[in-house]
Amino acid sequence: MANLATSLVVLWLSLISYAYNVHATRMAHWPRGSSTRFYDFKIQTLKITKLCNTKELVTVNGIFPGPVIYAQEDDRIIVKITNETPYNITIHWHGVRQRLSCWFDGPSYITQCPIQSGQTFTYEFTLVNQKGTFFWHAHVSWLRATLYGAFVVYPKPGVPYPFKYPYQEHILLLGEYWNKDVVQLERATIASGGNPPITDAYTINGHAGPNYNCSNNDVYKIDVVPGKTYLLRLINAGLNSENFFAIANHKLTIVEADAEYTKPFTTDRVMLGPGQTINVLVTADQPIGKYSMAMGPYSSAKGAAFQNISAIAHFQYIGAVTNSVSLPAQLPSFSDNLAVKTVMDGLKSLNTVNVPKEIDANLFITIGLNVQKCQSKTPNQNCQGLNNGVMAASMNNISFIKPQISLLEAYYKKINGSFTEDFPGVPLKFYDFVNGAPNNIPNDTQALNGTRVKVLEYGTRVQLILQDTGTVTTENHPIHLHGYSFYVVGYGTGNYNPQTANFNLVDPPYMNTIGVPAGGWAAIRFLADNPGVWFMHCHLDIHQSWGLGTSFIVKNGKGVLETLPHPPADLPRC
Repeated sequence: MANLATSLVVLWLSLISYAYNVHATRMAHWPRGSSTRFYDFKIQTLKITKLCNTKELVTVNGIFPGPVIYAQEDDRIIVKITNETPYNITIHWHGVRQRLSCWFDGPSYITQCPIQSGQTFTYEFTLVNQKGTFFWHAHVSWLRATLYGAFVVYPKPGVPYPFKYPYQEHILLLGEYWNKDVVQLERATIASGGNPPITDAYTINGHAGPNYNCSNNDVYKIDVVPGKTYLLRLINAGLNSENFFAIANHKLTIVEADAEYTKPFTTDRVMLGPGQTINVLVTADQPIGKYSMAMGPYSSAKGAAFQNISAIAHFQYIGAVTNSVSLPAQLPSFSDNLAVKTVMDGLKSLNTVNVPKEIDANLFITIGLNVQKCQSKTPNQNCQGLNNGVMAASMNNISFIKPQISLLEAYYKKINGSFTEDFPGVPLKFYDFVNGAPNNIPNDTQALNGTRVKVLEYGTRVQLILQDTGTVTTENHPIHLHGYSFYVVGYGTGNYNPQTANFNLVDPPYMNTIGVPAGGWAAIRFLADNPGVWFMHCHLDIHQSWGLGTSFIVKNGKGVLETLPHPPADLPRC
């Protein structure tokens, strides 16, 4: 029955395909895709009651979480956005490499100005050689706390999965929910100079589960048939938390990470940072009953506050007593770095891959938190960070400041004054980054501020070492690179040492978001062959707000297939 359901989805995708010739000249020299899918997104506010409180949240088409986009590899996607809210809006298509479509990537003030209230903008891009589990989310302020949805891309017609076909597929969006307005929450947090409040609840497909107040009936459920195997598409759409996920008494077999197939790897639990997706196979091979699917915290920063109540959904066998108590899932301790490493160790690309062996640009970037000295005349209000300072974050000790117009527009139109091209390829100072970091807060923990970018020639083979630092605290940082996937060729604890680092150049995972280990490092490689301006940042939004990011400008190559097209006519203005 479920095979039929999945087949019907694919058939439906084929049936609704049609030739769509809007803006035909814009991508005249690029593959248009085998089919074109059109979606109409109306950004609206929705009144919702959850956790004993009623509030208005921002959604698409009055649905929370937002609607699923379904497509097939190489399809052309057109999404018209109409902003019916009072907030500025942009949408990012997380994991989509935006081949020659940088204008439609979505991060505010990086590739576009926001879509203002009452305005429209149409995103257009092709899923060139991409399939798997993606998601879309707001990329302005903290609106992605509720403004998100799944994006499922099936293989081309007739192309099977590289594993046995599952009986059913299910999407599980892991999220965070606040009772307060998240736009006001971000403004208040930044104005305070201190840390953000913890989330009021974790959610699975928007449902908090029975562990929270007023939530006994707010539980997501999957009904399963004994003996059948299910594909679960896990997406961490959370804002400021990394999370473990497990199903009571059931094994999870990872077959895909960040929309790229992996060698099958079986584990008891997985950890996803915000921005990461993992596909797992689960077989209903236990006695008939009700089993908990649990989402709990992974918090690696020393002394950081976090929500310690797990969200619960049900993996319920058909025939189980409806009102029976669910068997609890065993999650690791909130600070279990080994559990995270064990899963990462198991991730390998399905096949041997073509990793860049020769390197043209060898970059070394430190990532971490900072505390700036208080400059406010009202320190009790604005300097609530550690030791009465102001919290910040940085890459190579430069805290990224978003410009007043989009970087891409400034670069394309040669508008001076919005950014400088002097982001350093190595730290300004080398020291024992993990154990000997400056920590006389705030006297030696300050960062420089600036909108500094790194320029790469087209075709540059890049190796990037991401090094966590112990300034303020070591922490696992989910670093996301727009416009590219990259090979995670190595990672480890402590300071990166090229003499002792072990690299996998045969079958490393191909990812778009990498959790840089707490007190450790990660090495990634990619070929800079997609012209435009591409944001790289921590996907913990508080860290992004504090400045943990930078941008790469990848210059044009030769000919139309290596050149950034002109901007769309309806590009929003600042």
